[in-house]
Amino acid sequence: MILEKLSLLNFKNYTEAQLSFSEKFNCFVGNNGVGKTNILDAIHYISFCKSYFNSIDSQNIQHDLPFFAIQAWVNKNDVVDEIYCAIKRGHKKQFKRNKKEYERLSEHIGLYPLVMISPSDSELILDGSEVRRKFIDSIISQYDKHYLETLIAYNHALQQRNALLKYFYESRTFDALSLEIWDDKLSSFGEIIIGKRAAFLDEFTPLFNKNYAFISGNNELASVDYLASTKGKPFKEVLQSNLDRDKIVHITTSGPHKDDLEFKLLNTSLKKFASQGQQKSYLLALKLAQFEFIKDKTNTKPLLLLDDVYDKLDEHRFTKLIELVSSDNFGQVFITDTHLERMNRLFLKSNTKHSIFIVENGNVNQHG
Repeated sequence: MILEKLSLLNFKNYTEAQLSFSEKFNCFVGNNGVGKTNILDAIHYISFCKSYFNSIDSQNIQHDLPFFAIQAWVNKNDVVDEIYCAIKRGHKKQFKRNKKEYERLSEHIGLYPLVMISPSDSELILDGSEVRRKFIDSIISQYDKHYLETLIAYNHALQQRNALLKYFYESRTFDALSLEIWDDKLSSFGEIIIGKRAAFLDEFTPLFNKNYAFISGNNELASVDYLASTKGKPFKEVLQSNLDRDKIVHITTSGPHKDDLEFKLLNTSLKKFASQGQQKSYLLALKLAQFEFIKDKTNTKPLLLLDDVYDKLDEHRFTKLIELVSSDNFGQVFITDTHLERMNRLFLKSNTKHSIFIVENGNVNQHG
């Protein structure tokens, strides 16, 4: 799979940009704050129908303008697809493939797999459980349509159950039959989600361990554990046993929406006890395992986006990373950096097909 061309109109700090890419490495070079990451974010839209960094689409429109548009041409199995995304203030998102608009954006997820490695990945360790659930859900959704549909249905049932609990609380009434309808739906969808998350981690963990050993250069025991809030009990039973508490706080206090991942190194908490270097190796291994897992499941090499990785990794880890992604196991790579000389040295040494783009305050031009 190759992203051949990208066109931007009024997207973030780009009034207009037209880019044609190398089939292997594409490097965007410029000072901090000039818009290198914005190009990667536009590519992320092509895969996930949304920004990697900002969930509010309208905030990605260039200041004081009415809309933005992203257009891309992706070659997959020697067939070129045209992808079009447009956001107009106050209007529904437009998303088209080969000029045909999707009825549901979920139909697009997984067609053009992508993995992003960014400084913001540290949130996986430092932030709350929602970030880690999104991480695992985004991976499974790229190869399992049924999982994504079930997740959407679960979230709808959860909203309805919470609304009913709130109504009971405010009206000082209770209708067990009405609640049971949503309990049945929620538990049915929830059991599927829990089962698929657990099965995913069984397959994912060996890939993660392999990549951690490669990046760190040692045999420290690293693990990713799935913490299901149901703790192995049937979800319907858990809902019933927690009902009194749910009625008091008028929300659903257990289920897949409360699950978490526990990151460990040498059987201790990564967040509490690991060094910054160990945390960086762990995060990088997670993302590389994500790439390998999606590639195996979809039989497609995902686009790999590397944002500001040199400044966030030490020389050893950066060299290991570039050595790895230069191999035939990886496909098209997009990378941002602040030093042109460093990128020139890198590609001179590896003799890899590449394009370098110079980025200056909303303008981007191919170098050389």
